[in-house]
Amino acid sequence: MNLSPRTTPTFYFVGVSTAQSSIMKVFPRWAQILGLDVQIAGVDAPLHAPPETYRTIVQHIKTDPKVYGALVTTHKIDLFEATRDLFDYLDPNALLCGEISCISKRDGELRGHAKDPISSGLSWKAFVPEGHFARTNAEVLCFGSGGAAVALSVYLANAPDRPRRFTLVDISQSRLEHARHIHAQLSTDIVFDYILNDDALENDRRMSSFPSGSVVVNATGMGKDRPGSPVTDAGIFPQDGFAWEMNYRGELNFLHQAQRQSRNLKIEDGWVYFLHGWTQVIAEVFNIDLTPELFTRLDESAR
Repeated sequence: MNLSPRTTPTFYFVGVSTAQSSIMKVFPRWAQILGLDVQIAGVDAPLHAPPETYRTIVQHIKTDPKVYGALVTTHKIDLFEATRDLFDYLDPNALLCGEISCISKRDGELRGHAKDPISSGLSWKAFVPEGHFARTNAEVLCFGSGGAAVALSVYLANAPDRPRRFTLVDISQSRLEHARHIHAQLSTDIVFDYILNDDALENDRRMSSFPSGSVVVNATGMGKDRPGSPVTDAGIFPQDGFAWEMNYRGELNFLHQAQRQSRNLKIEDGWVYFLHGWTQVIAEVFNIDLTPELFTRLDESAR
């Protein structure tokens, strides 16, 4: 973790193995399109690093005038818990979700934001048609209950068109309880179910019982960070439903399982989610009006 004073304008990417991310090649192209004279630099820290590590990172961002801000992945919750007192402003989603994915500076203030509910909502609207749940009895089945799953549920809680039921399945009771705690603070008519399970065959059985038109989401990281899929090759997706693989790179087993089925599925990978995740943070840090036209230009450049 090299946090020496910067000599050129810098935007940080705080993660675990940032050099491997495609954003390191994409960002310079985006900077040119956006007219930004700034470079991106990765800051790597081990999973669940000591609080002092996160405080050092945030203090450096706060005090170095050449650092404009940062996007945070993986460490969002740990960084929030260790450094919240260092921020002058935390947005409502950061306080609700207990995480920080975007660090910016504005008018002398250090600001923390949780952009994932916005990013997931924009991605959702790109492939689930408006009015889908009003027209059907469809529900949402989400494998995984970590940050991405919670962000999606926070967006849907008060979306104009929302499911009547949202089921989260996870292998971790603590993650399910964290999601339950956040949902308890929401004013919504969605019924949330929390299922502790690590058996893919049981996931198959549950998925097959969902109404036609339902949305099945892989928010587990399986197929990217670790091998496999939350369901087996024999799992049956809902007829006329949607399969959302939140990853955009890796083996993408869940995506391929959905593609092999003749169920009239609409299948989405995580590319648009990746784009919105990054562009929302960049727009916040550099105070950019991210119009649909500009987003399309950035998408084309990244592809």
